[in-house]
Amino acid sequence: LRNHGELRRLIGKNPWTALMIVGCVSLQVGLACLLRQSSWWLILTMAFTIGACASHALWTLIHECAHNLVFSKSYLNTIASITANLPHLLPSAVSFQRYHLKHHAFQGVYELDADLPSYWEARLVGSSAARKAVWLLLFPIFQVTRPPRLREIRMFDRWIVLNVLVQIAFDAAIYIYAGPKAFFYLGLSFFFSVGLHPLGGRWIQEHYVLAPPQETYSYYGPANLMSFNVGYHNEHHDLPSVPWNRLPEIRKGAPEMYDTLVHHRSWTRVVLRFIFD
Repeated sequence: LRNHGELRRLIGKNPWTALMIVGCVSLQVGLACLLRQSSWWLILTMAFTIGACASHALWTLIHECAHNLVFSKSYLNTIASITANLPHLLPSAVSFQRYHLKHHAFQGVYELDADLPSYWEARLVGSSAARKAVWLLLFPIFQVTRPPRLREIRMFDRWIVLNVLVQIAFDAAIYIYAGPKAFFYLGLSFFFSVGLHPLGGRWIQEHYVLAPPQETYSYYGPANLMSFNVGYHNEHHDLPSVPWNRLPEIRKGAPEMYDTLVHHRSWTRVVLRFIFD
């Protein structure tokens, strides 16, 4: 900001993000209902393609809410994040906010950054391509095991409890009224969106060192169009109060700070390199 004070104008809120949340949630619930009597191969195909993209988009929208970039009132952002969390089936939106803000303040600090794998994960996976693939496939499960090691973070508060209760009610409604196939479509979409899938490259790009000593990287590929510019990771960490639609302007406004950094243009290439290198 000393060199580019004009970038302060990008800081603000984007309430239109709330409409994106409603649209993505409606899409996932609608597809789940349409697929409730479909064959398993069609459910699997739809979950890997459209479902994974919609679920991943909802993750990025939850991320916007975690930074209070949708509404000016914090509680409205929390309600929006709980809404965006619904098709994921697992209550994680409010907990993510708590852990993610610590990640921003203490990136790379083992005791405070939940995006770092636990030591036992590293020992378990090692350099085996097969174990890396399985680890990516089960990434959400491994992610859940990390919070207990973190310091300075409360495991429960009233918003987390509300997130859990609302999610249980939604899950029960989907299973009872739309059926098990609809439920599993949403679950598969969630796992694909963060795991063994081209979209899973986002988590590797953001939090795993591929070009040391640089600690994190941005992604400038076409998937940003359906991921609300979440690939602009270094830009976001530098100015976390800038909403998703203005992140590309940070790079344009300060090219000498970002074009000199290692970055990625293919999440698929990132996944393949992570597994086989």
